[in-house]
Amino acid sequence: MTTATQTLTATRANERFAAIALAAFLGLGLVFLAGFSPASALHNAAHDFRHTQNFPCH
Repeated sequence: MTTATQTLTATRANERFAAIALAAFLGLGLVFLAGFSPASALHNAAHDFRHTQNFPCH
């Protein structure tokens, strides 16, 4: 392997790790926020989002 190939492989591995770490952090954050927020707050947020997307809900 040449030095350029080794560098490219190492860079891709670092980017892959960073992407996995970011996705895990965001996913755990969503689970944590949804798990500890009041049910009415989640309902109101979902309801408001449906209205912003022009989706009829009632």
